[in-house]
Amino acid sequence: MNVTETLSQGLKREFQVVLNAADLKTRLDDGLQGLQGKARINGFRPGKVPVGHLRRLYGRSVMADVVQNAVNEANQKIVADHGLKLAFEPQIKFPENKDEIEAAMEAKGDLAFTVALEVLPKIELADLSDVALTKPVAEVPDADVDAALERMASSNRSFSNKGEKAKAEKGDRLMISFVGTLEGKPFDGGTGEGIALDVGAGQFIPGFEEQLEGAKAGETRTVKVTFPENYTAQHLAGKPAEFEVTVTEVQAPEPVKIDDELAKAFGLESLDALKTAIREQIGRDFATQSRRKLKKSLLDALDGKYTFELPPTLVEQEFGSVWSQVEADMKDAKKSFEDEGTTEEAARADYRKIAERRVRLGLVLAEIGEQAKVQISDDEVTQALVERARQFPGQEKQVWEFYRKNPQALAEIRAPIFEEKVVDHLLGQVKVEDQTVSREALFADEDADAAAEAKPKKAAAKKAKKADKAEDSSGDDASV
Repeated sequence: MNVTETLSQGLKREFQVVLNAADLKTRLDDGLQGLQGKARINGFRPGKVPVGHLRRLYGRSVMADVVQNAVNEANQKIVADHGLKLAFEPQIKFPENKDEIEAAMEAKGDLAFTVALEVLPKIELADLSDVALTKPVAEVPDADVDAALERMASSNRSFSNKGEKAKAEKGDRLMISFVGTLEGKPFDGGTGEGIALDVGAGQFIPGFEEQLEGAKAGETRTVKVTFPENYTAQHLAGKPAEFEVTVTEVQAPEPVKIDDELAKAFGLESLDALKTAIREQIGRDFATQSRRKLKKSLLDALDGKYTFELPPTLVEQEFGSVWSQVEADMKDAKKSFEDEGTTEEAARADYRKIAERRVRLGLVLAEIGEQAKVQISDDEVTQALVERARQFPGQEKQVWEFYRKNPQALAEIRAPIFEEKVVDHLLGQVKVEDQTVSREALFADEDADAAAEAKPKKAAAKKAKKADKAEDSSGDDASV
């Protein structure tokens, strides 16, 4: 096998691989001889089928395996000999001349093909000794605890019958039955009986609840609404409908009671215990936001430390992902770029910068993690997989099996764990000072932070998997 580099431009490489006819024939003969002891053909004793006969029957199939093995061998040789780290799987291009291919398949001519590669850049890790970060921290205000108590009490409040002549008002609960129609015809999911509707809560289609204000028990009203364009049932989205709604009972809310009984309704022994639990939960939310802000500052600092060429395909894939989300959000909001005070061209340029930042930081985090020998345990992956499965109630088993059987999907579970562990490693190397801020300041610019936050994509995930392999060899991480 003769391998010659034909292109070295930036992060792109191309190699010409030539497998001469004699080598092809040797490999083909070896394959046929290996088949000879296995083949079971009528008229021949086991292991006695002539090689020439096997060649007529299976020569093309064996040669296909020979070619595939040669491609794999060439790829491994190229990577090993040149010390390359691939951004993507190699792209193989065979000759377009059919006669040339046919001759090679018969081992009567050389097989020549091109291997095109896109490699990861070499990253020299920067000195972070001058990086100083501020970590915003906020105390949980008593007002937040009180507001949470009010919400919990409201959701747990009782309702009592207002009487037959009482009119429904905002805040009341109606017990209703309804039949919905599209163009005069009933539709699936459009019928309900004994349904509770809290007037003004916004639980139903926009406009539905408002048309029931003032209704009395026993009254039937025709409610006319239009399903939202982004309604989950596609066959109903954007369509006008009518509902014949019968109110069977009008109920008024009982006064909200915040006491020990409320706490017991939520499984706690006293109001003080409930307040403590609420404060701790809000505190965890604050800590999560504080971590997010600190991480954003760290990534900003890293972004200023590194400049290197990015794999074009990685950037294009990341930009495609970002841009498709932008277009979906614009469509859902029924807005144009002009509405946002920009143009599509300018927006594309801005979001391409975001994509480039994500790829660059993903590669940097991956390189830091690899050099620091960051490892992911099997227990960590399992816990993350359990959390993911919990997001799909009733489908936990299917979700679990999907990830366990799909290595690429499982890599998406492992990558965030890898990233967070690398961030922890970096935070131990830089100066971090706590700064007390208000709740409002802690959560300010949350959307902007989320938009700029880097995610280690495919290249980083690959390096995360490499780190895992080191664990596998030491027996610390079971294969999944």
